[in-house]
Formats: sequence, structure tokens, C-alpha cells
Amino acid sequence: MTATHEAPATPLTEKVVKAACPQDCPDTCAMLVTVDGSGTATSVVGDPDHPYTNGGLCVKVNNYLDRVYDPGRVLFPMRRTGPKGSGRFERITWDDAVTEIATRFRAIADEHGPEAIMPVSYLGTQGILNGLNVGDPFFAKLGATVAERTYCDSGSCTAYAMTIGDTAGVDPESLVHSKFILVWACNIMSTNLHLWPYIAKAKKNGAKVVVVDPVRTRTAAAADQHIPIRPGTDGALALAMAHVIIAEGLTDDDYIANHTVGYDEFAERVSRYTPEWAETETGVPAETIRVLAREYAGAQPSVIRIGVAVERHAGGGQTVRALSCLPGLVGAWRRPGGGILQLPLWAFPVNWGAFMHPEMLTPGTRVINQYRLGAALAGDLPAGPPIKGLMVYNSNPVVTTPDQDRLIKGLESEDLFTVVSEQFMTDTAEYADIVLPATTQLEQDDIMFSWGHLFVTYNHRSIEPLGEAVPNTEMFRRLAAAMGFDDPVFRRTDSEMIAEAFDWSHPHMEGITVESLKEKGWQRLNVAPPEAYAPHAEGNFPTPSGKAEFVSAAAAAGGNFVVPLFRQGSNDHQPGQPVDPLPHYIPPRESAASDPELAARYPLNLLTPKSHAFLNSSFGSHEFHRRVANEHTLIIHPDDAAARGIAEGAPVRVFNDRGEFTVVASLQDTVSRGVVVSPMGGWRKNSKAGATLAAVNPTVFGDLGNAPTFSDTLVEVETA
Repeated sequence: MTATHEAPATPLTEKVVKAACPQDCPDTCAMLVTVDGSGTATSVVGDPDHPYTNGGLCVKVNNYLDRVYDPGRVLFPMRRTGPKGSGRFERITWDDAVTEIATRFRAIADEHGPEAIMPVSYLGTQGILNGLNVGDPFFAKLGATVAERTYCDSGSCTAYAMTIGDTAGVDPESLVHSKFILVWACNIMSTNLHLWPYIAKAKKNGAKVVVVDPVRTRTAAAADQHIPIRPGTDGALALAMAHVIIAEGLTDDDYIANHTVGYDEFAERVSRYTPEWAETETGVPAETIRVLAREYAGAQPSVIRIGVAVERHAGGGQTVRALSCLPGLVGAWRRPGGGILQLPLWAFPVNWGAFMHPEMLTPGTRVINQYRLGAALAGDLPAGPPIKGLMVYNSNPVVTTPDQDRLIKGLESEDLFTVVSEQFMTDTAEYADIVLPATTQLEQDDIMFSWGHLFVTYNHRSIEPLGEAVPNTEMFRRLAAAMGFDDPVFRRTDSEMIAEAFDWSHPHMEGITVESLKEKGWQRLNVAPPEAYAPHAEGNFPTPSGKAEFVSAAAAAGGNFVVPLFRQGSNDHQPGQPVDPLPHYIPPRESAASDPELAARYPLNLLTPKSHAFLNSSFGSHEFHRRVANEHTLIIHPDDAAARGIAEGAPVRVFNDRGEFTVVASLQDTVSRGVVVSPMGGWRKNSKAGATLAAVNPTVFGDLGNAPTFSDTLVEVETA
């Protein structure tokens, strides 16, 4: 079968190729790949000329060549020959693979309807071509169930947009001008490494850095102050800060009068959220809350950097709403380095429609959230046929999705036809009927936006694909051809897709073209430089009112929603629950206050943060990353360990009503009493107990955007 992606000529002499890190990370690093005369990549380093990457890569990607040339790579299509989960496969041709997939998908659609087929994907690669939306047109044309993908930042995006609109808000590079930096639920040194030098420079210039986090992370330890907080109570602290700012007259009244709406209602709402009340909720002393509010309001410009963890509990959306209101209260938006930093990706005019093609969706098509994949495979799903076909790409749901036991039971069913496109034989790929070989970033072309800075980056294919691996774009071209889909969208080359990646006429793209990106590798969006970037100094928020909305018009006009980008462009079957247009506090569902009976049986709050060496479950097969990540460990306070007779290094069983997993105890006072921490990403096949933390996480959504509630998890721990 002929590929339609462009193959560069085999190099005759050593060359350096401009590339871009593909990981689901805010840093989107510019890379330089050295390729020798035989066409073999010999080094991958950060681009020293890139202002943000500044020549460095993180521990996840520093040894990227080990991933590319790992002998465990999946390099050829394979068909299962043993029981599901046995890992027994035989090599087949691409023609045989796509023919079998097309035949099985047609048979499922004929017997059960196309909604019996469901895609499962996320951001195993973040490129515009090969990332989140690469399969959307194929499954829309097929009529398959729409997969809602809200693992990360969906609730935050809904809340943020309700309050200040889809704005980049703050340029991360402008943090050097900040006078007060409040890092909230974000371990920057492990998950946003290249932002830290800007914070460090601001700190050197006199800025105070405060970290709010239940855990004394690497970032918290490097800050001026760490404020430990009870998990899931962040909204109480944010609202109490607003209470102090208003009660003590620390507001910027001119900014409020001219560039916000709903202040009087908001002031009345937060009058009930006193520091004393917040102390009982959060465990943060009332006086600490007062000092935090005063310093935040008084040192301008002040900035809040929020991490994805802030949404991962019952009231995560309203927490982000409250945090998004604070800059407007104190006029932080007036100067560069002031405001709230969530996702600068809003500044990029990505042409998402050209990749989702939502017009191809059949109106009313069923929507299933991947967070509930285990329930869906068990038949506990919205009206429609049973799931009989799965197509998994850019994802490893066995590790990343809760309800692990039911998910695996579903994947074991001989009645389920599962296709997995992968670089490695992951926990999920073990249960596939057909495995397809996927390229790494060095073997494919792509173009990148960023959710952590304001640079567009071009990824040149550096080497020929190993074995018979193909990019996701080529995989879906082959599948579409086998299905008989002849729409032009399925015949686009990678070059044609890159040409459609952005609205090149947008003012932010002035001076940026495909040709200039190919030559330079990266270019900053055409926006004000960091020292002048203050887009909301005079308001101009992309909200219905054009102002920061303490009372949200979007919330008042409708119900809870998921940004269509996270659901293949579909607006059908939105959650729809009414939303209070004013921020308010929603306590965690699993806590001593909310559910005393549950907390009596499971008194420890489990947090499952991002790992220092994994990117979600990526790199979980590599020994070096596993060693650095301390996979399959549980951090527990020495007092909690002593009460349970748990010694350092002892195997422990972590359990609740949903499931259990076994790890090794690490006694540290970096966590508060009552809190235990086990970083996510470790693979099930590497666990002696055959389960991971996904076995105990809940499947209920947060308050907005169908966000996950990974941090709203109570467990008990005992010696295994």
C-alpha cells in the first residue's frame, strides 16, 4: 500500500534537524536532532537559541534516542494468537491488518450499528497533525460513538472561559516582572520545568514565591513559602482570600468599576467565606490566609499559576472560577506579569475545524466519556448498542483510566474487537486483537502549538521510520481507504494538513508561514513582547460583556458544558446541569466532613500527581525512567505509618471499595498527616500485584466540564 506522507532523501552527510518535543507538556521544547550519514539519529538536545527551551530538555526526554531505538519498539503490524492479555502475537502485513480491521468494523456496524464502535485516544503525542484530533474525521464518517476526552483541564477550561473568556491571559516569560507569584497545585520543577528560570529571576529581583499544595514538592521546597492545604479544599482558600481583600479595602476599585461585572453580588457571596471558616475547611490557619491575601493584593503585579491538579475534585470548576476572579479584584491585569496563568494555548489560532471536521458527525450520535470506559464495556452506558469495537491510539487506558478491574474484564472479552496503535507493547496493547506500529516524533512531520508558552514550533522528520511504523496521519489514510471513505479529507498529505493547521491570516500569525517555520524551526506569535504583554490592562476580555465576569453570563445563560474540542467537535448530549453564575465552595465528596462513615473506613486521602520522570504513562516501559520516577511507591507520613505498623520500604496494600493495589512505603514528612501520595504512570505489567492506582480512583465527575476527580479519593493502607 503506497504511503502519501513525504519521505525525505536519505542523508549522505551528518546534519542537524530542527524538531519539537511531542509530549503532553506545557514546555513544548524546541529540539535539535543530529543525524549521521547513514540516516541514524545520534543525539537529541534542546535548542539553545529558543528563548524558552534555552538548550535544555527534561529528564523525560533527555534520552529520547533510547525510546526511538528501544529493542522493545512495536515495528510491524501484529495479530493476536493467544488469549487476550497473554502478549502472544504474530506478525502480519499492513494490507492484512487494515483489511481485517475494515471487515470487522463493517460487520459490527451492520449487526449492531456504528455506535457499537468507539475510539479511545488522548495526547500520547501533542502535535496538531498526529495528536488529539487525528482520528476525528474517520470516526465521524464511520458514525462511531463520540469519545469525550476530559482527563485533563476540561473543568478548568470551562470555568476559566466562564469567567474571563478564552484568553492566554499571561505570557509565561513575563513572570520575570511579577512581584508576587502564587503557584497553586502545580509542581513546576517536575511538570513545567522551563517556567522555573523565569520565576527564579523574579525571585532574585525581590518577588515572593508562594506555593499552595498538599505536598511539599520540589517546587514548594524551592519557594519562599509553602502553604499545605487539605486536598480538595482549594476553593475555600481562594474565596477566603477574596473575603479578606474586599473586607480590608485592598481592591482596585477603578479596575473593578471599569473592567469587571457583578462585583456587588460577588462581594455579598464571599462575605460568608471568612478566614476562620476557611481554616476549618482547609487546615490553613486564618492568619496565614489573611497575610496571603494582603501580600497578593499589595505586591503588584501579582500572578497565579494554576496546575491541572486544581480541578481534580468535586468542586474543581468553581475553584478555578474563584481563582480567576482574584486578579480582577486587585487590578493584577494592569501590568505585564500580572493575572492568572492557565493555558496560553488560547492565543494560538489553530484551525481545529480542519482536523475535527464536526460537520461529518451524524447529529445526535452517542457520547461516552473515556473516564467511564470500564462501565461502558460492562454495558452500563447511555442508550445505544453495546461496545463491540475499540480503536485505541495515543493512549494507554488500562493505566490512565479508573475502574481498572471492570475495564480489564471488558478488554478480556472475546466479543470485543480491539485495535491498538502503539510504539510499545503497553498494558492496553496486550489486550488487542490487532496492534499497529506507530512512529516516534523523529520519524514524522508535525507542527506544534503550546499550552505553556507563545511559540509555534515545527517538527521536521529526522529519520526514516523504523520497521513498518507509520504516523497516525498515514494510519488513518490507510484505514479510510480500506473502509472505502473517499472524502478529500482522507486523502490529504501531511504537507497539506500542515498548510491547514492555523488561520495564517490571523494577526497573531503575521510574519509566520509554513516556509519560515520550516527554516527557523520556531517563531513567537505576533503579540506584544513579554515586557509589554498585558492584554487586559484595559479590560478587553473575550467574554460576552468584554469584562472579567464575577457573575458569569455564560453560566447564567446555560448549563454545564464540555469544550467541544474535548469531544470531537460535538455539542450533542452536553452535561447541561444548571450552573450558579457566582463562584461558590463545593467540598470534596470523599472526606470526613462530607462522608464520615466512608472516612471512618478509609481515613487517608490519596493523591496521584504527575510523575517526575513519566508523562502520564509514557516512558513507563523504560528502566531509567522507572528508577527516577520511583514507580509503585506510596509516600506516607511517618505518624500515619507508625499507627499502622508500616516500616520504610515495606510492601503495603492500598485499598477502598473500588479496588486495591500494592506498592512500597516511603515514609516522608513532605505530606501532611492523613494524606498519601502515589505518582501516576507506572504500568500494571510492572507491578507485582498486577494492579495500579487506577483501581481505586472514582469515576464520578467534578462540577464542571466532566472533569475527573482523581484527588477526591479516600483509601486505607496496611502492610501487604
